[in-house]
Amino acid sequence: DAGSSVEEMEFNWDEYLEDTGATAAPHGSFKHVDTSLQNGFAPGMKLEVAVKSDQNTYWVATIITTCGQLLLLRYDGYGEDRKADFWCDILTADLHPIGWCEQNKKILKVPEGIKDKIPDQEEFLQRVLKGACSAPANLLEGLHRGKNPLDLIAPGSRLELQNIRDSLEAWIVNVVENVGGRLKLRYEGLEDLDKFDQWLFYLDPFLHQVGWAAQHGYSLQPPLAIRSLRSEADWQEIVKKVKEEEEESSVPTDLFKDKPVIGVHSFSEGMKLEAVDPMAPFVISPATVLKVYNDKYFLIEMDDLRPECAPSQRYVCHVNSAGIFPVQWSLKNGLHLSPPPGYPGQDFDWADYLKQCGAEAAPQSCFPLLTSDHGFKENMKLEAVNPVDPEEVCIATVTKLKDSYLWLQLEGSKKPVPECIVSVESMNIFPVGWCETNGYQLRPPRKAIVNKQKKIAVVQPEKQILSSRTVHDGLKNQELNSSDSVVINGKYCCPKIYFNHRCFSGPYLNKGRIAELPQSVGPGNCVLVLKEVLTLLINAAYKPSRVLRELQLDEEAAWHGHGETLKAKYKGKSYRATVEVVRTADRVADFCRKTCIKLECCPNLFGPQMVLDKCSENCSVLTKTKYTHYYGKRKNKRIGRPPGGHSNMEVAMKKPNKRRKRRKHFFVHKKKRSSTSVDNTPAGSPQGSGAEEEDDQDESELSHSLAQDRDKRKRKLRTFSFSDDENKPPSPKDIKMEVAEKLQLDSNPLEWSVADVVRFLKSTDCAPLARIFLDQEIDGQALLLLTLPTVQECMDLKLGPAIKLCHHIERVKLAFYQQFAN
Repeated sequence: DAGSSVEEMEFNWDEYLEDTGATAAPHGSFKHVDTSLQNGFAPGMKLEVAVKSDQNTYWVATIITTCGQLLLLRYDGYGEDRKADFWCDILTADLHPIGWCEQNKKILKVPEGIKDKIPDQEEFLQRVLKGACSAPANLLEGLHRGKNPLDLIAPGSRLELQNIRDSLEAWIVNVVENVGGRLKLRYEGLEDLDKFDQWLFYLDPFLHQVGWAAQHGYSLQPPLAIRSLRSEADWQEIVKKVKEEEEESSVPTDLFKDKPVIGVHSFSEGMKLEAVDPMAPFVISPATVLKVYNDKYFLIEMDDLRPECAPSQRYVCHVNSAGIFPVQWSLKNGLHLSPPPGYPGQDFDWADYLKQCGAEAAPQSCFPLLTSDHGFKENMKLEAVNPVDPEEVCIATVTKLKDSYLWLQLEGSKKPVPECIVSVESMNIFPVGWCETNGYQLRPPRKAIVNKQKKIAVVQPEKQILSSRTVHDGLKNQELNSSDSVVINGKYCCPKIYFNHRCFSGPYLNKGRIAELPQSVGPGNCVLVLKEVLTLLINAAYKPSRVLRELQLDEEAAWHGHGETLKAKYKGKSYRATVEVVRTADRVADFCRKTCIKLECCPNLFGPQMVLDKCSENCSVLTKTKYTHYYGKRKNKRIGRPPGGHSNMEVAMKKPNKRRKRRKHFFVHKKKRSSTSVDNTPAGSPQGSGAEEEDDQDESELSHSLAQDRDKRKRKLRTFSFSDDENKPPSPKDIKMEVAEKLQLDSNPLEWSVADVVRFLKSTDCAPLARIFLDQEIDGQALLLLTLPTVQECMDLKLGPAIKLCHHIERVKLAFYQQFAN
């Protein structure tokens, strides 16, 4: 009805996850989806590319990485040197498979930059091309050029589908629809009759290219369910017609190279096991191996003890089929085994049952090993096919996990569905956002949590770091996307990400290595582009493992993108961590800026904006002021040192029995704090390589250093400059005013709770901001660590209110030094 369609249009995954407090299942857990996104080109493949300096000559290049229709290439001869890597577009660049130059009488010539390294061109080419894998010619030339291989399975394409009721037979199917690799298939010869249509992912082991049955000795016969709809002569005529049109409707063989290979099984007829019926995957029940066809396929029947019952549910399996388990698997995992229909009583016992049937249990060795290393956790959200109505893709919640199986609760299906049991390797489950990316309707929850008013008016706390302009633009994009539900690429297409190597690189990143990075990465899929950007940054670090640690997803933090596993190598050791990456284009700029802040470099070091001559942050001038102000420790004590100079007071909360070492400062970013815990992630000095140790300092030593600082303050009449853009000392008039407004505190601000901080703010002219402090859980310790840049960044305040707020924070700091530091 009209009402439900409005609800469907308004559903938004990000806001749904935020409102339910749930997290999305990591994208990397859906291997079939990752495979479907590959463009047919793989790192390590070689091709012949026109040389930029001389368009009439070509040279061999190797693919370093891929991103949509973009390839990152390196000319052979540069070895591990990345400085000459370049991106090119498959659709527009002059790219050819290996051997093309020889066939077309074109010249292969070493580029100027590596002439000295390759004295003998012929010998070099023989060496590098020996055993090399050429990029696929069909994706570089002709109609398929630049296309995702998946797009080649177009409506009208033909495939062969094995009959799940009898694997020795297969029949031709027509592709009616291709949704991100999920195919709606109709048996050849049924024309417009959709009653027998099936949905399968293109990598399904029972789906093959036309000609497969003949090659492997299987008969090409329509399934029994449809055989009576036409005469035998009609079916033979259809086979003849398909053979004649094979050229037009065939699908490239390469497409099936990533299909799971079916292994050899060791089941025998009559063996008993536990199984989930794929047509109704809601319970685990006893089943029997009814027939063994060959060393690859066998037929399973769900046990049914009722006399004169209709034939039981049967289906074909192979060794890696999901939903088959050894006897007693349910018992060992604390799960309920549903007795077969007609079994006397509810207390099912396998020993009695096997005796009663005179059968043997299939040995454990017949079953593949189950894994629990898959990334799924309870309460995670994903998208899943409704097994009762495969047209529907619903929101699903993981309610239980056992080995490599998930129990899913589906929301929003037209008819209520019990919890489904699916394998983690099932091709009927998809990551959050898959339907939207592929322009398919996701069944939303019964009551849509999101409404348009909220979308326009509410800026959630997580998004408050954005500038108001960015929020406005982001919401505008959201509106555009919500008005057109079939925008497939726009929302998830990342713009070019530029490396602005002239910007300040911070304590962790090596400026020289940054300068060697390509000028930009992208455009392309957000996750792929940002993953490549982060990998390049990690490799450009003094200590890659340290940068990986800075980027690692905080387990307690709210998850708003999805996790990608990144790797780093340092001093012969390999490190791995999950890093959160945003999925949508409207969040890319903010993601880049936040990542820069994590890495303590100029917020413009990388991002969608290219810095030409002068950085808007003026980072070349302010390297020693603003960036130390943000993150580092000032060694000189001149007037005008920005606030936050005493942020090492956090250390006072630590244990007092460890050796003293001078601490580096902290950058206070928006993290949830409690009154008993503080953020103690060390930051390196701007010229250093990042501190690896986190040594502590006791409270008495701290008070002593604070007292010394206080004396210096008295001698110098120091004050603070709040200007984000200027670092000049204030006028004497300002100093007088600072001294005149002394604050007398009744209690030590270090011991203030969140409520105490809110109470103090409500007594000032910044009372309207008290709500933000309450939401962000800022207690006394956190209050004393706040600085102007932090306040502006984390609270999204304009300069005026931010300065006013910082003035009150400075009054508290001054009172703290004068009243409590001793």
